[in-house]
Amino acid sequence: MVRNTHVTTELDQENRSTLPTDEAAYHLNRSEQTLRIWACKEKGPIRPKRINGRLHWSVNEIRRLVGG
Repeated sequence: MVRNTHVTTELDQENRSTLPTDEAAYHLNRSEQTLRIWACKEKGPIRPKRINGRLHWSVNEIRRLVGG
């Protein structure tokens, strides 16, 4: 499994409205595959948007889930 080596912005300092799956998984303390399953089965606590065929997750929804 390949891990991203880029630095992730703290959630309270994030200025984007959505995050790609790898960054969302980091903030939610879940695996990327878990988020993909949520998207596929439409049964997770949040649902992604598809942007150019890729999953993007709402920063506001992630903040809500982590209590921030």
